Amino acid sequence: MRVLSGIQPSGSLHLGNYFGMMKKMIDYQENEDLFCFIANYHAMTSLSDGKALARGTIEAAANFLALGMDPEKSTFWVQSDLPEVQELSWILSNFTPMGLLERCHSYKDKTARGIAPNHGLFAYPVLMTADILIFQSDRVPVGKDQKQHLEVARDIAIKFNNVYGDVFTVPEPEIDEEVATVPGLDGQKMSKSYGNTIDLFTEEKALRKQVMRIVTDPTPVEEPKDPDKCNVFQIYRLFLDKERTEALRRRYLAGGMGYGEVKEELFVKIRDYFAPYAERRRELLADPEGLRRMLAQGAEKARHAARKVMRKVRKKTGLEY
Repeated sequence: MRVLSGIQPSGSLHLGNYFGMMKKMIDYQENEDLFCFIANYHAMTSLSDGKALARGTIEAAANFLALGMDPEKSTFWVQSDLPEVQELSWILSNFTPMGLLERCHSYKDKTARGIAPNHGLFAYPVLMTADILIFQSDRVPVGKDQKQHLEVARDIAIKFNNVYGDVFTVPEPEIDEEVATVPGLDGQKMSKSYGNTIDLFTEEKALRKQVMRIVTDPTPVEEPKDPDKCNVFQIYRLFLDKERTEALRRRYLAGGMGYGEVKEELFVKIRDYFAPYAERRRELLADPEGLRRMLAQGAEKARHAARKVMRKVRKKTGLEY
């Protein structure tokens, strides 16, 4: 079973990135055929600073590798190292109805938040479709906000297959309801766009400040509290097994526990959990050339798979003559 996903190299890494996608991807490499990439083409829809994009790409690679991505067990590369994906994106554009893209919520949401509309932002789902189909991906883990883009990918794959035969695997979305949306400091989805993140590899003082900013209700210390309506609880439980989660729930319901107390515990938990990963990240970033070599090897593995699909696509569409 081939599983594929990617992450944009834009800005610092936060808990939503890790629990919403990265941890799951790293776990997949033990039992699945994992293809995972750094989506720097996609990042260009909101980032025009070339130096920042290049720096972010290297940092994203170091983040993944530090957190446990193993190039020997997976295929891990940078999106822009595969020109084949852009060729397929153009081909698929000719099988993508305008109405399909016009209905996409992500484009509307981003332009409503002030991001300047452009063709890259509008055609984002087509490039995402090319990323998925070029590797004959069976499953694509996505958050709820990306589910519609997976439906677009399925529609395009089916439309193409109806014309040329069974060329592409029609991908299935996979959404883990437990971690599909990691809450941010304000209870909304954790996102750099909302400025509500808890960053993984930040200094201890900054981390503590972020955790202490998590929004809570005004329930007095002595009174019982509802864990299901508490942002602190929803984040804390990501680090706990079932037994420890239930123990924390009982403390909430019993009363006598202040939000400041549980925030302090959460800060320590996050700090200690990511400390060894932070050290490994520093080692990787100290050797950028070594990182580039690993990414080049991953890109060659990815291109081998992509070229096989593109030979079939080019032949079916008449681009080989």
